[in-house]
Amino acid sequence: MVDETSIFIGASRKPDDSYQRAEELLLRYGNRHGLVTGATGTGKTVSLQILAEGFSNAGVPVFCADIKGDLSGISMMGEAKDFLVKRAGEVKLDPYQFQEFPVIFWDLFGEQGHPIRATISEMGPLLLSRLMNLTEAQEGVMNIAFRIADEEGLLLLDLKDLQALLANMADRADQLSARYGNVTKPSVGAIQRTLLVLESQGAANFFGEPALRIADIMRTTRDGRGAISVLAADKLMMNPRLYATFLLWLMSELFEELPEVGDLDRPKLVFFFDEAHLLFEDAPKVLIDRVEQVVRLIRSKGVGVYFVTQNPLDIPEKVLAQLGNRVQHALRAYTPREQQAVRTAAETFRPNPDFDCATAITQLATGEALVSMLEDKGVPAMVQRTLIRPPSSRLGPIKPDERRKIIAESPVAGQYDRVVDRESAFEMLQKKAKEAQDAEAQAKQQNSGGSRWTIPGFDDVLGTGNRRSSNRQTVAEAAIKSVVRSVGSSVGRAIVRGILGSLARGR
Repeated sequence: MVDETSIFIGASRKPDDSYQRAEELLLRYGNRHGLVTGATGTGKTVSLQILAEGFSNAGVPVFCADIKGDLSGISMMGEAKDFLVKRAGEVKLDPYQFQEFPVIFWDLFGEQGHPIRATISEMGPLLLSRLMNLTEAQEGVMNIAFRIADEEGLLLLDLKDLQALLANMADRADQLSARYGNVTKPSVGAIQRTLLVLESQGAANFFGEPALRIADIMRTTRDGRGAISVLAADKLMMNPRLYATFLLWLMSELFEELPEVGDLDRPKLVFFFDEAHLLFEDAPKVLIDRVEQVVRLIRSKGVGVYFVTQNPLDIPEKVLAQLGNRVQHALRAYTPREQQAVRTAAETFRPNPDFDCATAITQLATGEALVSMLEDKGVPAMVQRTLIRPPSSRLGPIKPDERRKIIAESPVAGQYDRVVDRESAFEMLQKKAKEAQDAEAQAKQQNSGGSRWTIPGFDDVLGTGNRRSSNRQTVAEAAIKSVVRSVGSSVGRAIVRGILGSLARGR
């Protein structure tokens, strides 16, 4: 009923509720992005699960977040249950075969999967400011901090590196303000306090090395199936801003690192953004504009981005316009905003004369959805009322011992377990401070050893005291400036940052 060029989604129904036809997602349009929406409990997770299964079987790697733990079942063989077998018969899925899929579990906290990290430098000032909810003035200071780090060759790998740089900036506030603009100690202090909050929320586990290699979420198995990377996000959702910022960073990394490939017969990777409203909630316009730009351009890198959320109003209009493949589960329309969401969802579909789309959205049963996929030439198909097919893998979460076994046998087992703390800004600034202290101590010793006799008030004239005129540098100050100049000139090349401000890695 389906071939190697498409993913079977389910079966559409005629007005009398009889079988109409198979609804499929064409793999060659899998990079045209998509949207899965619906109220809680209407079947969004199952729709995500069957899409991930289909892409994996087609050899396409998948990255998705597991918000409630239910999606982990995709790693285990499904079981024949009465309601699943019944649904398979209703959509004419014959034979209904069960499978387990190749899964790599990840976890920012390293508890339910392999640790996943990024460095401060790679994150960049824009996303970091978004994560920390900084004011405009504080964001300006953050941009200056990254500029100084780039110019002076200071590696920002983890939170203590950024904290050390900010402390250094506070000490040099007057000097930096003359060059870069207003750098105030109160603004620096506010950022430092926010960093302490982030650290207490577990963000310190995320920032550091070894950083995630994009190649590790783009793996395929020996039998040609795409690996499904599942991010454990139940604990991560306690800090929704960290969750959203991480996903935006990962998308920007894919955009920066992957080469242009145009339209392929199937995507190179499919990326699911669950709880997508968190990406755009209270986000500044500049960030939304850049996300829209990334979504529009990443398609030519062979990456399909699928947003999963309750309400289509959660997605900015410019981003919504880029999403070609759509699955709309039931929405409730009790409040004016909910009624507006239903109208918005209905208006985004190509109308079907057999039913009123807005009315149908409020009447859909669990596991039923309005589906519109791109057809030949990339034109949206007429919306169809569709029964979603049952998954081939297990419904519901896996057991802890099953998870541990999969993690132990993972192709990346052991690669990210141990934190690497190489010399970076924290150590470099400590070294500079020690050199400055040693130089100042040496200068004091030399000056105090010039003569055994001093005349009060005339030390500067005789050159034997410790006082100095206000217009002369100490040896320590000269040493600090010399070190800063030498480090700045040793960078050797300009630091290049990408569309979302993250560090563009060398290719």
